Amino acid sequence: MGVIRTGKAKILLAEDNTILRMDLHEILIQAGYEVVAEAGNGNEAIELSASHRPNLVLMDIKMPKMNGLKASRIIGNAYNIPSLILTAYSQKEFVQEAENAFIVGYLVKPIRETDLVPAVEVALQQAKRLYSLQSQNRELNQKLEDRKIIERAKGLLMKEKGWAEEAAFKKMRSYCMMHNLSMVNLARSILEKERTDYPPDHDQKRK
Repeated sequence: MGVIRTGKAKILLAEDNTILRMDLHEILIQAGYEVVAEAGNGNEAIELSASHRPNLVLMDIKMPKMNGLKASRIIGNAYNIPSLILTAYSQKEFVQEAENAFIVGYLVKPIRETDLVPAVEVALQQAKRLYSLQSQNRELNQKLEDRKIIERAKGLLMKEKGWAEEAAFKKMRSYCMMHNLSMVNLARSILEKERTDYPPDHDQKRK
């Protein structure tokens, strides 16, 4: 199965060897990528990632001022940008050192032209999967937080008004439908004491 093409992805090159960097630049351009910037050390890679926001950083591990693994970790944490590592180290050493960095692949030097483009494609696809998982995790965490807020508000109504759990939930839901509110927004209002008399006690009003 072939790797899905990702279009004209933006690449940042971080490599202190000028000749190798020029070679990589030429290969990437010919393959249809946009090389948005080039860095000769880890500090430059961080600064250029902030200003250019590439889709992927090709990052050499051994560079002056700051090594590539540390720079990749900072770039990943600060800007959520993945890195494809260029390394002369063995896989075992790489895996041990690369923990907690936003790294989506690696290439062992010397880098061959036939290896570079497929590795970039795989790295970009891996980054897409990671972004999708991050989005799903954010949505799940938000739902869990919303549920906690709703449960707290429901518990407050049960305590203050003496309602059963099911009755409290139904009254909250009914109030939201009548006033075009989301449950979590109503719950926040209840907890902030902005609507301590709501949802209204319809049973008491009928008496």
